[in-house]
Amino acid sequence: MNILFFLTPKATCSYLEEDDTLRQALERMEQCGYSALPILRKDGTYCGTLTEGDLLWALKKLCVMDIKQTENHNIMEIAHRRDNSAVSVTTNIEDLVTKATDQNFVPVIDDRQAFIGIVTRKAILQYCLKNFFVHTRQEAAV
Repeated sequence: MNILFFLTPKATCSYLEEDDTLRQALERMEQCGYSALPILRKDGTYCGTLTEGDLLWALKKLCVMDIKQTENHNIMEIAHRRDNSAVSVTTNIEDLVTKATDQNFVPVIDDRQAFIGIVTRKAILQYCLKNFFVHTRQEAAV
C-alpha cells in the first residue's frame, strides 16, 4: 500500500508560512480548530510545526497582553517544542505508522523536499478500524 492513500493534500491542509505573525497563527488555529500546524518556507518546503503550547509559552515569555502586540512577532522567533518529522512520499507504511505513533500528523514531502500534504493519525486509525476490526467483529458474531 502507498502512503498517498492516506494523504490530505496541501491544497486542503491548513498550514502556516514562515513569515506569519503570532496573531496570524492564533487566528488560523482558531479558524481550523487544530492544535498544531505545519510551517512552510516561501519555496514550499516544510520547516517545522507550531503547536498551541508553543504559542501559549511564547505569549507568556514575551509578556504579550494585547492581541495587537502579537502582530509584532514572527512565528519563527519563538521556540517550537517539537517539530513533526517529515517523511518522503516513497516511505513505506510501517515507517509512516511508526512516526504517527508519536505525532498527530506526519508531513509528507516529495523528491524536491516540497511539502505535498499530511497524513493524520486519525486517517490511519480509521482505515485500521474499517479494515481490520470490523472483520473481527463480524467473525465473532457468526
